[in-house]
Amino acid sequence: MKKMNPEKFTEKLKTVCGENLQAVVLYGSAAAGDYSAKGSDYNLLIVLNDLHPVALRSLAHPVAVWERAGNPPPLLFTRKRLADAADVFPVELLDMRDARRVLYGDDVIAEIHPDTANLRLQVERELSSALIQLRRSYLSACGSPRRLAALLTGSFSGVLTLFRAALRLYENPVPTEKFQALEKLNRHVPVELNGFRQIQALKTGTLRIKKVDAGQLFEEYLKSIEAVVDAVDRI
Repeated sequence: MKKMNPEKFTEKLKTVCGENLQAVVLYGSAAAGDYSAKGSDYNLLIVLNDLHPVALRSLAHPVAVWERAGNPPPLLFTRKRLADAADVFPVELLDMRDARRVLYGDDVIAEIHPDTANLRLQVERELSSALIQLRRSYLSACGSPRRLAALLTGSFSGVLTLFRAALRLYENPVPTEKFQALEKLNRHVPVELNGFRQIQALKTGTLRIKKVDAGQLFEEYLKSIEAVVDAVDRI
């Protein structure tokens, strides 16, 4: 089934939600103008006055159709809950501010201004958690270059998202494209850029695992993440 157009989905939401619907916001790559039918998702934020079960039931059918069309489930918030989330999810909300398109209602993201201290804490916490999980996974994957490559490529996008968030602690604005942000972060915190280029090539299929030393690449990857964690901790 082809992906449903966000504008058509928004029309369905307006019909089933009525006055309860406050805003629909498209965010991410599709809003930034670099949507790819093969590799991108339509990411939507839906803001409602009321999120009680009765209101949620009205959304069940259109959201099910939306997901069956190959789209990720939308984020659901009330305006207050969204504002309250600024201290918990500053990384995500700042990324939304950088790449968003209002499909209906108010520009609710423009009202939110996450604090830098909360951003620093989230970046350090999530990168530290990524290190813990990567080391744990390494124990069962270290004998297999293919499994190591899967660990690298599977965590790559999330780590780059957090590196882009870390760049915000040094300069603003930051590039929308993650690898451009990585190159700028390297000016503040030295990381293994060549290793990241190899991981990106593995992920896109332009580099075969037989052409790299997966063990060394994994080691360099961990060292780069550790360097960013230490730098963020010192801010």
